[in-house]
Amino acid sequence: MISFVDMFCGGGLGARGAVMAGCTPVLAIDSWSTATATYQDNFPGANVINSSVELLNPKHLIGNQTIDLLLTSPECTSHSPAKGARKGSEESRKTALTALVWAEAIRPRWIVLENVTHIRSWHRYAELIEGLGTLGYGISETIIDASEFGVPQSRRRLFISCELGNEPAPIKRRNQKIRTVHSILDPRGAWETTALHAPGRAIPTIQRANAAIEALGTQSSFVLVYYGSDGGGGWQSLDGPLRTVTTLDRFALVEKIRGEYRMRMLQPSELARAMGLPKNHKFNHGTRRDKVKLCGNGICAPVMKTVISSLIPAEYKKRSP
Repeated sequence: MISFVDMFCGGGLGARGAVMAGCTPVLAIDSWSTATATYQDNFPGANVINSSVELLNPKHLIGNQTIDLLLTSPECTSHSPAKGARKGSEESRKTALTALVWAEAIRPRWIVLENVTHIRSWHRYAELIEGLGTLGYGISETIIDASEFGVPQSRRRLFISCELGNEPAPIKRRNQKIRTVHSILDPRGAWETTALHAPGRAIPTIQRANAAIEALGTQSSFVLVYYGSDGGGGWQSLDGPLRTVTTLDRFALVEKIRGEYRMRMLQPSELARAMGLPKNHKFNHGTRRDKVKLCGNGICAPVMKTVISSLIPAEYKKRSP
């Protein structure tokens, strides 16, 4: 068994990829109760703790148990440009440094740390990397776009792979067919729709929709950035991967139905597919809004599977428990 600890575990999206790579979660930690309840549903054999990671003592929790792999996806909001002009929290940013505390305490052979790419501009990022090196880890930093790994979403994230005493193996990239928005959509008619041009619809929303119709033609369906905007004009074709899923419920599908433009928000089931999750991953807790947040906070499972499969030798996975 390849055991792993999962810090800032969320709803277990990254853990799903780790399990797909042949690993077993023994301990998972998150400060959001909806996330830990979701994780426990999906991985009932793990000890799942609802707490801030910083408040816990790894030695007390792990004892003499051997941990092979440490997964950590520290808070990213204050590193992300999606926060806009709002000032980020240094307390949030420095959750990344908990990786050093846990690595020193439990000495896993491997570590995978995931975050937004902008974490590299944090003034303490060098401290994190140098600290891992001081603990004896070889380190590899790789920016991955999930759409290149068979995930129907354009999602660029930084993965820091570490191996104790060795340089980690490079991530094995595979040439996979680009999957599109079409592949994540529930059947037409599965969800209630409303008229795009309903009274009271915000003018910027109509303007973005009109821009999409002008570019794509009057018969094409498209995705509209309903809340907020982005650098791509606020809409996209269905013929490419979905843009980055965030914690905000912001994507709407617009279709022409019986001569009228109708729209609906993308559903958690569709966003789960955009994260590369298999059908058996459960979202039984929280509101619809919570489920959107669980997806937006997560790691694309196929990407994590590839990262771990590249990091851990096949012969190690075949060892006896």
